[in-house]
Amino acid sequence: MPDANDMDLVREFARHNSEAAFTELVRRHINLVYSVARRCTGNDGDAHDVTQAVFIILARKAAGLREKTLLTGWLYETTRFAAARLLRTNARRHAREQEAYMQSTLNDADHSAIWEKLAPHLEAAMSKLAERDRALLVLRFYENKSGPEAAALLGIREDAAHKRVARAIEKLRKVFAQRGVTLTTTAIAGAVSANSIQAAPVALVKTISIIAVAKGAAATASALILAKGTLNFMAWAKAKTTILGVSVLLTAATTTAIAINWELNSKALDKNPPTIILRPTQFLSMTGGASSGNKLVLKNQSLRMLLAMAYDPPAEYRMVLPSDTRNGHFDFMFTQSGNFTDALKNEIKKQFGLVAHRETRQANVLLAKVINSNAPGLKIVSTNENQQIGNFRDVVFKGAPIDYLISWLEAVTETPVINQTGLTNYYDITVKWKPRAGQSEADAIRQTLPDQFGIQLVPTNMPIEMLVVEKMNR
Repeated sequence: MPDANDMDLVREFARHNSEAAFTELVRRHINLVYSVARRCTGNDGDAHDVTQAVFIILARKAAGLREKTLLTGWLYETTRFAAARLLRTNARRHAREQEAYMQSTLNDADHSAIWEKLAPHLEAAMSKLAERDRALLVLRFYENKSGPEAAALLGIREDAAHKRVARAIEKLRKVFAQRGVTLTTTAIAGAVSANSIQAAPVALVKTISIIAVAKGAAATASALILAKGTLNFMAWAKAKTTILGVSVLLTAATTTAIAINWELNSKALDKNPPTIILRPTQFLSMTGGASSGNKLVLKNQSLRMLLAMAYDPPAEYRMVLPSDTRNGHFDFMFTQSGNFTDALKNEIKKQFGLVAHRETRQANVLLAKVINSNAPGLKIVSTNENQQIGNFRDVVFKGAPIDYLISWLEAVTETPVINQTGLTNYYDITVKWKPRAGQSEADAIRQTLPDQFGIQLVPTNMPIEMLVVEKMNR
């Protein structure tokens, strides 16, 4: 299996759910994903979540990847989108960290001073390049492929690859210069090649392989939420070929035909004229999205997902829709100034006659209650490490409040879980479960809670906050 190429391993995993094949893919590419995630997010905890999310996405999308997909480029782009999604969710904290803090493993003392200057700006500079140029630089300087190897993987001539590398490095040099970092192209290439990849934690390889094979069933709550969010935003464009959708539309204000570029990357999005478009999808074979600042493009999204984008519900399963809500999938583009969420709300209101608001409603929920205070699984500790480690049918919480377990249970059961345990300490908790034949993971987890932790999930119906979607009176 070490001799198989990437897409052979992807096919083996997609057909047979082969943990061995997926583990080999993780082993090959985890350092790339982790390093890019680490630079984008600025800290190890977020890098862990992004890395988990990327490989969960790979597990879920493996069957749909085409034979000519360059997995290295695909993983790089996916990591960028996952990191961007995380940064957007935690913008206030991470924006400061991305600009002011960067820790890297410096492998070459000659490049250390240069690397310290450019590392905080590297991924931002890479985002200014075309996707095919990013893929080429990732191969050459992140994975240290030779010129002939990179050219062969991309299906281009070696001389063409050399020219594209030179042009891309020059573009990076100009971006760095705009940020006050003046370097030669030679210095940039040397520093990036020597320092851009750092080793991911050894234990993370096995953990991620097992979690991803289970399609995220045992992932940390934060990684699972991140994977779901990223799946709805990222561009599933290939690194070798560019999928370009051009649609001639009439603006509301004029009768002038405008060519709209629906390519899923920020550079293409920035080139579009100011417009707001919501229409039935014309991209049945591709789902995803891209953003640039306040600009956004989405392809082939359900109406439920558009409502979630516009109104930010408490959770995806805490949304009440009219019984006759229109089915189908839609494309959305926003390239004007202002807030895209307001524009999306207005378009949903105009086209579907739907508005939404938060409201307390009766709903089916699970109450988490203590039925045995002497259960062996809750080990009180004095340190608040606030760590959560996901394994296959073995999830560990270290020095965490009981809310960590409650949040994880809510993600697993996809049902609101209300904490009525009254537990206020920090705990070391290890959740172990083994489904019987025909039993779901969620049911197996619910059944193991009383014996391990003295906690029972009691189904009931009670008022909770929901996003209520209603039709307007016309």
